[in-house]
Amino acid sequence: MNLYEKKEACCGCGACADICPVGAIRMVMEEEGFRYPQVDEEKCISCGQCLQVCPIKAAEPQKGENLYFGARVKDEALRQASSSGGMFPVLAEYVFRRQGVVYGAAFREGMEVAHREARNREELEALKKTKYVQSDLEGTYRSVQARLKEDRWVLFCGTPCQARALRLFLKRPYPKLIVAALVCYGAPSPGVWASYVRYLERKSGGKMTEFYFRDKRNKDNGHTCAYVADGREQTHSLYGDVYCRMYFADYIIRPSCHVCRYCTVDRDSDFTIGDFWGMEKVRPDMEDGMGTSVVILHTKEAREIWEELKGDLDWFPCREAEALQPRLKSPTKAAGGRKRFQSLYRAFPFSILRFIFITMMSLRALWKRMVK
Repeated sequence: MNLYEKKEACCGCGACADICPVGAIRMVMEEEGFRYPQVDEEKCISCGQCLQVCPIKAAEPQKGENLYFGARVKDEALRQASSSGGMFPVLAEYVFRRQGVVYGAAFREGMEVAHREARNREELEALKKTKYVQSDLEGTYRSVQARLKEDRWVLFCGTPCQARALRLFLKRPYPKLIVAALVCYGAPSPGVWASYVRYLERKSGGKMTEFYFRDKRNKDNGHTCAYVADGREQTHSLYGDVYCRMYFADYIIRPSCHVCRYCTVDRDSDFTIGDFWGMEKVRPDMEDGMGTSVVILHTKEAREIWEELKGDLDWFPCREAEALQPRLKSPTKAAGGRKRFQSLYRAFPFSILRFIFITMMSLRALWKRMVK
């Protein structure tokens, strides 16, 4: 069974592995640090279910009458603990009040990122805040389906391709399922992240236990990174963090993300949520450096939920043009030197790669100043 011909044709959602009735597919990490499906031809029964759940093969954005809002939770502690305006924990609380469960990305053993189920506020803490790493969803689709068949409420939060994969996996609508798709810049390499974690642990002399990509302590819209290793906390600028610089320089994003067809306001989800970049132009009176969420309602169910939740929020309606973040218009372009960077990643340990990358970026910045 040939699931994809080029890397651009696989987003790594893992739905094909979860749907396989004979366990013939497993997700295997390749040389760039991304997971791709590997088929055991001896086990494969050619049922074709893996092809049916692929969100790239079935990339048909669901068009509807979208409603656009800016929103932030009134509870300041909840907002402080979130990367943007706190819309995700507000949706989670809606589900918890109905004895439901929530699925989102969390750190697990070894600082790997994987989707996890949360059954209460305490377990939700691990799912909050941005993780700039592609999440492992092994078993998640099956788990969501099992909870829905138990007639429980479920909130699933993930990238738009993961949201689409879940809908395809379930094959039919469930009235108690809420799907929230993120405004996604692109999925960064779990392999590069693992190399960075090992580098920081050697530098710190102990195991890393926490990492915050978007800390708000400086009221700078989350432009501070913080991590705890060997029991000690370290902080630095988001754009001074070398891993984040590699990410935002577009060197460590999954190939499929550069041609993503889900970079649109039309999604197969109930909600789209993310940072409301450009708030200072749309509502300067609400810009306080603590984050605001852009919220898009795609379905009738989302509009009904919004009416129940909006009392917990400071919010305002906006036009589509005001809510259009860059990744709702087009995918992130691949960096010109991406192939060269990836060859260096394969050839050198992270400590040397870091030095080469910083030198390369410094020379590029110098060249830009010289040619102005």
